[in-house]
Order: sequence, then structure tokens, then C-alpha cells
Amino acid sequence: MDKGIYCLVFKNPACTVRIGALGSLPFVAGWHCYTGSALGPGGLLRLERHLYLATHRDRRPTWHVDYLLTDPRFRVAYAVYAQTQERLECQLAAALARGGPGVEKFGCSDCNCPSHLLYWSREPQAEIVAAFAGLGLTPGIKTIITTKAKGNL
Repeated sequence: MDKGIYCLVFKNPACTVRIGALGSLPFVAGWHCYTGSALGPGGLLRLERHLYLATHRDRRPTWHVDYLLTDPRFRVAYAVYAQTQERLECQLAAALARGGPGVEKFGCSDCNCPSHLLYWSREPQAEIVAAFAGLGLTPGIKTIITTKAKGNL
């Protein structure tokens, strides 16, 4: 499978979620974008694993993002991805951070980034696609249909 990087885009109500060792974190209602790497074995199949977890919620969370994927209040709206052999996820997260605040230390325990989970009050697809393009990547978009989150979305 091709290797690359991706963003999972969530829509969620205001809520608090326990995220492993990070503890209970408050989330503002709106849109959250998680930036991840798919450079390991399986490549972009990692994205499929995330999407499976979002629809089935039948596994214990392992990674920070898994806690959002298994929380019924978080709905994956779509994923943006691109093929690359380069480690660009931190550059992508930094480019996206110019558009809004991040959730401190989320998804970046293996790097020095402040966050790999960014927040928007409005739908961020245009900014995400532009950030991919700014890195010289041609993004694809996968629309997702998941179980609707509880609450007012």
C-alpha cells in the first residue's frame, strides 16, 4: 500500500473526553483536525483502520486519536490524504496551526510539535487542502459516513 500523510476531520459538540495519559480534556464545539503519518507498514491502510474504528468502536483505544474515534460525540466527517515517502506530518500540523488553536500535546508524543489536533469553529476543508498543496502534495478527499454523534451538531 502507498505511504503518506493524512488528516481526519471530526465534527463534535462541546464535551470532555478522557484521553489516556493526557487525562480529561475539554473540547469546544466545532471541527477538529488530526494530522497523522502513514509511513509505516501498511501505509495509508492506517487511515482505513481509523475509519473502521470510528464506525465499529469495538476496540480499546491505543493512540490519542483512538479516544476520539471511539467516542460517539465525535463524528468523522472526512479524511484528506496524500501519498509521500517524506516525513511531512509535523510540517502539515504546523501549517494548519496557523489557522487555529491546537489541543496541547495531542497526537505528538513522538515529536516536538505542540499538537497534531487543531480546532476550527467552521468547516476547514479549504485550509487543509491548501496546507497539503503548500507542501507540494496532491491531496485526495475521502468522505466518511459514520454513526451520528450525540448532541447538537
